[in-house]
Amino acid sequence: MRRPTHEVKIGKLRIGGQNKVAVQSMTTCSTMDTEGCVEQCIRIIDAGADLVRLTTQGTREAENLRNIKAGLIARGYGDTPLCADVHFNPNVADVAATIVEKVRINPGNYVDPARQFKHLEYTDEEYQQELKRLDERFCGFLAICRQYGTAIRIGVNHGSLSDRIMSRYGDTPAGIVESCMEFLRICEREHFPDVVVSIKASNTVIMVQSVRLLVKEMEKEGMDYPLHLGVTEAGEGEDGRLKSAVGIGALLIDGIGDTIRVSLSEEPECEIPVAQSILQAARVQMHKTEYISCPGCGRTLYDLQDTIRRIKAAVEEKAKTDAHYKKLKIGIMGCIVNGPGEMADADYGYVGAARGKVSLYKNKECIEKNIPEAEAVERLIAFIDKDLK
Repeated sequence: MRRPTHEVKIGKLRIGGQNKVAVQSMTTCSTMDTEGCVEQCIRIIDAGADLVRLTTQGTREAENLRNIKAGLIARGYGDTPLCADVHFNPNVADVAATIVEKVRINPGNYVDPARQFKHLEYTDEEYQQELKRLDERFCGFLAICRQYGTAIRIGVNHGSLSDRIMSRYGDTPAGIVESCMEFLRICEREHFPDVVVSIKASNTVIMVQSVRLLVKEMEKEGMDYPLHLGVTEAGEGEDGRLKSAVGIGALLIDGIGDTIRVSLSEEPECEIPVAQSILQAARVQMHKTEYISCPGCGRTLYDLQDTIRRIKAAVEEKAKTDAHYKKLKIGIMGCIVNGPGEMADADYGYVGAARGKVSLYKNKECIEKNIPEAEAVERLIAFIDKDLK
């Protein structure tokens, strides 16, 4: 069961509540390169993203978001909201909030100075004074966001906790969570609901532990903000995909997560299909046909790998003109021993029955027995076609 959250408005996009888990990515070119950013945004959106984030280092970059947004509108991509990614300078966040639909701030460096890895000693009174300074500055930002209808993301990174937080809580999930909760308590008091929260780490264990702890702390204080999930600096290739799947997937299976970003050291549009695959593997959303196939063993009496290729080719051809095929789960099993039971989650099944013979299934029911293998793929597709009409 998905964790209950309230709905956050980000332009025309809605995150949290009963809405689907949104997928997002981030551009990699300079935010002063207007045309480069427009082109990257379009590639990301065309790949299936619901939101695009752009780094916003200074006021010049914040102001240029206006040109990027205009370029996207001119190309017919104005409905996808943009998020400014701001670090170190709260004044930049103020400017960005007047232009784009969402602004991400990092509690570790929003008001606190850049981390110098120094241990700081505070009395309780001095610590409260630091929180008061944070409160006053953040409330000014919230006022601008309220005026312009801008959503925010409070995005904590494990690697950029402030020296203030580190000195009091250490490098712990408790410190990561408190860094976030300081800002959320202000949002609660100021009745500002359009907030998405994230806790990210490159260590999947720390990331999962910290998010679970954050959920518990929010529940204690009566908060139901939607969550953005991601494993930061996941890497590239297989490593990046596996780390992202482990961290994001573990939380999705818990029912936690309302938007996700897979952080890969690759072209940003490459992140979107990986995110969609993670959502599907966690049984959150179906984006494509799913194949449930056994690894094969000595009992398999047909060429399993070749059969999988032929079934996939036939299904993908049908999916070009019939979107129903993209929602199906198809089982391909080598033998009768485990086949019908192990593929019980599938809509349709192809199971080896004897040498050169195949049986076809709908759910757990056998619909045709002992079909010659040469005809079985065609018969499977014909049955699915008829059944979907």
